Amino acid sequence: MKKRLSNSLIFLASTILMAACASAHSNDIVAEGEVPVRLADSYSFTEGPATDARGNVYFTDQPNNRIYRWDCESGEITLFTDQSGRSNGMYFDAQGNLIACADMDNQLWSFNMKGQHNTLVTDYREKLLNGPNDVWIAKDGSYYLTDPYFKRDYWTRDPERQQPVEGLYYLAPGGKQLVMLDSTLNQPNGIVGTPDGKYLYVAEAKANRILKYDIQTNGSLTNRQVFADMGSDGMTIDDRGNIYLTGDGVTVFDKNGQQIAHFPIPEDWTANVCFGGKERNILFITASKSVYTLKMLVHGVK
Repeated sequence: MKKRLSNSLIFLASTILMAACASAHSNDIVAEGEVPVRLADSYSFTEGPATDARGNVYFTDQPNNRIYRWDCESGEITLFTDQSGRSNGMYFDAQGNLIACADMDNQLWSFNMKGQHNTLVTDYREKLLNGPNDVWIAKDGSYYLTDPYFKRDYWTRDPERQQPVEGLYYLAPGGKQLVMLDSTLNQPNGIVGTPDGKYLYVAEAKANRILKYDIQTNGSLTNRQVFADMGSDGMTIDDRGNIYLTGDGVTVFDKNGQQIAHFPIPEDWTANVCFGGKERNILFITASKSVYTLKMLVHGVK
């Protein structure tokens, strides 16, 4: 009985210590007194936030086939396009084009700032993709793309799986053909890399974990390992190397894989996150029918 009590006390003490450490780290990355602020709640399901060179954030209302723009100076949210291809994850390239995972059309699109798009990727080995989910672009112009199979009730195209696997792909700078990097994943979802191009993080939705890879000079991946035993939808990274995961609010892990913070969001699901604002110190959060901001001490990376 004494041993059980001792073990229980040790567990309780450890839990309190972990919570205290997480709170301390949270205070270290969030601006003093700041909490998530809801900007708007008039959407069906928000996704794919991406930041342009000025710090404005573009995000999708996927079921409604729209992309919106949040102006980081005025705070105004305006419609960018109502023909988004039901886009999910997005990212800006070095030329200022908005690269979008056009889920409805199994394609990867590039939008100019007039809201007009052209198609970058249509297939892999002459077969349509399942439904591109998220994309990250390295500084050398390489694309890394996840292609899981999430059947949508609003699809008007062929709803069945198009590829035999749910792949992680690579597109070389200026390339036209995708290269398979990992064909063994279980619903790959959110994706982000480090600004120095050394590491890539990929969420596995069904496996409920985050994988970390070493990126080689030719774009290939090695040394796959489990970074965190927690899944995520979208992801982002700050200038300290902390990784931000989504789902039940926003959970933050340091670069060593230790959880350091959790930000509850009062929505059914928190889908994605990025850093916006002129100083990249505003955490922009897409969550179900709403979008939120949280002022931070850390900054996003370009």
